[in-house]
Amino acid sequence: VSLFLLSQGLGLYTVHSTYGDTIIMPCQLDVPQNLMFGKWKYEKPDGSPVFIAFRSSTKKSVQYDDVPEYKDRLSLSENYTLSISNARISDEKRFVCMLVTEDNVFEKPTVVKVFKQPSRPEIISKAPFLETEQLQKLGDCISKDSYPDGNITWYRNGKVLQPLEGVVVITFTKQVAPLTQLYTMTSSLEYKTTKADIKIPFTCSVTYYGPSGQKTVYSEQAVFDIYYPTEQVTIQVLPPKNAIKEGDNITLKCLGNGNPPPEEFLFYFPGQPEGIRSSNTYTLTDVRRNATGDYKCSLTDQRSMMASTAITVHYLDLSLNPSGEVTKQIGDALPVSCTISASRNATVVWMKDNIRLRSSPSFSSLHYQDAGNYVCETALQEVEGLRKRESLTLIVEEESPYINGKYYSKIIISPEENVTLTCTAENQLERTVNSLNVSAISIPEHDEADEISDENREKVNDQAKLIVGIVVGLLLAALVAGVVYWLYMKKSKTASKHVNKDLGNMEENKKLEENNHKTEA
Repeated sequence: VSLFLLSQGLGLYTVHSTYGDTIIMPCQLDVPQNLMFGKWKYEKPDGSPVFIAFRSSTKKSVQYDDVPEYKDRLSLSENYTLSISNARISDEKRFVCMLVTEDNVFEKPTVVKVFKQPSRPEIISKAPFLETEQLQKLGDCISKDSYPDGNITWYRNGKVLQPLEGVVVITFTKQVAPLTQLYTMTSSLEYKTTKADIKIPFTCSVTYYGPSGQKTVYSEQAVFDIYYPTEQVTIQVLPPKNAIKEGDNITLKCLGNGNPPPEEFLFYFPGQPEGIRSSNTYTLTDVRRNATGDYKCSLTDQRSMMASTAITVHYLDLSLNPSGEVTKQIGDALPVSCTISASRNATVVWMKDNIRLRSSPSFSSLHYQDAGNYVCETALQEVEGLRKRESLTLIVEEESPYINGKYYSKIIISPEENVTLTCTAENQLERTVNSLNVSAISIPEHDEADEISDENREKVNDQAKLIVGIVVGLLLAALVAGVVYWLYMKKSKTASKHVNKDLGNMEENKKLEENNHKTEA
């Protein structure tokens, strides 16, 4: 498709055509009545003509001149409109339509303009990164196959980049292909970046002229990795600082806010002025309470840029005195202390036989009901897993002296229901257990007590005496049996040693052993 424009002032018709399209040039003359033929020619730069097409008005025949560049590209219609296919840059000429009569020649020129839209601009040779405070090449913007040549413009975040000495330097070049006469435009950008350019897009555009006027085509966006030095160092602690306890592993992580981030740091520990070079992490294993203190890290080449953090290694100690199994007599005093040493306030809980006590146990005079398993337990609520406990097993016994080969033990109970009492007598030689069933007797209140006869009171007293007597008797029987057995064994061993000493005859020793066996039987 061609556009026809009249150039004001000169009276010249101009045809605008797109590269590769068909150029259509109507003859701008009125056809006279006595027309003989029509011809088209173009003018060389020196003004000399080159005829390219002829059409007779009488014979209706068309002839094309032997011009190599227009071979098989021309078409001349009956109204003397000339068409040139596959428009080229070399077709930009001044063409003339000629109508010839017997007595005159009429001419009308037409100027042809060919336009080629350039390729979409592309940013190539892009810098892998831009470093702050350094003027460096950002990239090249290139647009190819344009006619006529166009202009390239750079943009930062959508705004035009204007040249600025030492900050924005733009170099523009263009080349023409000898065969096609098409232009390739290249614009190189040198740029001094700042941290403000992080994630900011850069683009370029090419502005060119087409058949219908000026147009602009934009490139794709390019975002560059901005390198900048570290300005601040931070230190992190894993696990979180408020949860570190003895036995834990601590990982220190040092970070710099530069890009790229630093890969090595110096780590400083409490009481150690010299830093330890490491990657951005350093791990301490099985820490103790003496690891509490300030921890620091810095850049290896800039030690003044440092970060620090205070770490507390939490601990919890519990000391129960007395602990383990303790046997005391009824009425004795037993001081009990549960001492706590911790990195912060700890809660203390006392348990007796798996039941929580309201307060710490205190024994100024022991009773049977004081016996049991006591546990002192403490924990730091803010530190998971930091919990300690110690136990005390308290046994309370009756004071029962051993008198004249007999051991007496007495117990007084007030049963509310029928119970079974078990008495155990034990020494190094033997252990004897006896049980006694005790029936509970209901005693009337004050008003009924006066009505109890002397006979009933005597029965109650007799029953109580019977209970105590039976218990004492059982213990006495068990102990007597144990003592007799012990004396017998001691006597047997003494007799055997005496016989072995006095008798030297083997036969007599054998007889003595047989007699001993018979005696034991």
